[in-house]
Amino acid sequence: MTEPVIVLDQLSKSFGNVHAVRDLSLQIEAGTIFGFLGPNGAGKTTTMRMLCGLTHPTGGRATIDGLDVWQDRQKVRTKFGYVPQRFSLYLDLTVAENFRFFGGAYGVPGAELESRIEHLLRGNRLRVGARSLAAVF
Repeated sequence: MTEPVIVLDQLSKSFGNVHAVRDLSLQIEAGTIFGFLGPNGAGKTTTMRMLCGLTHPTGGRATIDGLDVWQDRQKVRTKFGYVPQRFSLYLDLTVAENFRFFGGAYGVPGAELESRIEHLLRGNRLRVGARSLAAVF
């Protein structure tokens, strides 16, 4: 068994008296495909927002690759991706420009970012839309 890359230890988030996530503990190993399933209000999005460092937990701890998701959130963002339920692209940017914008927002350095964009365009058959506006692609 390999070491877990994602560890949640009694992770909690409350909004006033409402407990969105209460004492969630789990470990996910590298290479595992994992998803959260549950009804509206079950805490799926709140948990993901905590893992991305977008929402501060009110209790417990979460780490990704040994990094605390809140204390080390800038470093975590280079290791962890999240596609929300309502995926948002900037429709007035091209596909490649959207990649450039979001990669830059996550601090991916210039040469590495261009290499990753090239890989994504090639590997996902997006080359044809690289210069097209996201609104029409």
